[in-house]
Amino acid sequence: MPKSATTWSVALLLTLASTAPLIGAKPKPTGPVVAQLQAQIKKLAAERDELKERLGATESVQQDLAEAAKSRELAQKQVAACQKELEQLKASFRENQSGSDAILGDLQKAKAESALAAAENEKLQKQIQALEAKLQSGVAEGALMVVGPDITPAKAMNLNRITPKARKVDRGVVVVNVLVSENGEVLATRLLQGLPGDGEWVQKANEACVEAAKRIVFDPARAAEGKTKVRVWQGVGFLID
Repeated sequence: MPKSATTWSVALLLTLASTAPLIGAKPKPTGPVVAQLQAQIKKLAAERDELKERLGATESVQQDLAEAAKSRELAQKQVAACQKELEQLKASFRENQSGSDAILGDLQKAKAESALAAAENEKLQKQIQALEAKLQSGVAEGALMVVGPDITPAKAMNLNRITPKARKVDRGVVVVNVLVSENGEVLATRLLQGLPGDGEWVQKANEACVEAAKRIVFDPARAAEGKTKVRVWQGVGFLID
């Protein structure tokens, strides 16, 4: 091989050796590109942090919702328990009210029966006293007695409102004997003393007095103790004027 060709080959090899590290190597980024990459990395880091915060907030809300759901469920159970207790109280109140009404009814009935018993007892007491008075006086109720010191005569209650009709006769007094019952009723009448004379008008005046005597109401005669009522014959006078 000629020398010039050898020299040229060595020079070519040296040239290739000096340029070999540059073949297949990545180019280094320049200053502006590095700044852009760092800005993007910082932005992505900020977005990541923001997403983490949002995720944490979402988890907190979910926990709050879960707690609220538990609280609502507990409240519903408590309301149901309160409603059940209220219904039991209402039922108990109705039962007690019914029992109270029954007790009140029994009490009112007992009071009425007690009042009736008291009235009956008072009535019996009066009857016993009347019987005792009769035994002491020896006079029976409704017995026909003669007015005297031991017998209080009957008292006419409406004599001043009874006026016999008499005309064409002289002034005088007519006495009618009446049988007064123990109830103060006139059972019988008879003329004791008439007007003087036998004329028609005199007879009519006497009869008018007898009829008037039948309309008299008496407080009956009584025995000495003042309680035993008896029958008596007694006179009633009418003034003819």
